[in-house]
Amino acid sequence: MSYKHILVAIDLTDECLPVIARGNELARINGARLRLVHIIEPMAMAFGGDVPMDLSMMQQQQFEQARAQMKKFTAQYPELTTEQCHLAYGQPRQEVHRLAQEQNCDLIVVGSHGRHGLALLLGSTANDILHGAPCDVLAVRLPKEE
Repeated sequence: MSYKHILVAIDLTDECLPVIARGNELARINGARLRLVHIIEPMAMAFGGDVPMDLSMMQQQQFEQARAQMKKFTAQYPELTTEQCHLAYGQPRQEVHRLAQEQNCDLIVVGSHGRHGLALLLGSTANDILHGAPCDVLAVRLPKEE
């Protein structure tokens, strides 16, 4: 099976570099289009939605930092245009699924630490994206944290 449109979901840490590289390699091999996405979770979600102050300035700073970090990572891939790099607010699973459907992607590539035990029970972003995905999902195994 050959893929035509690949979406790589990244967290903008150095750990995502092998995930981008794998997605890029698959796109090259398959002659597929490549897109990157990073999801910024609204700060209110981290506080359970009930925050007694305006977080819009902090949220905007977070967005600008993410944009700068995305540019840094994508600079290594000159074939990627700004139209292929997406930043979105929201819950990672929903936003990755939405973008994959909107863009008619047939593969989502994510990084995974392959955790076990309690971390597996609590779930991970990669596991969350896998369930209900509108297309195939490739989990790129990342080195375990020390």
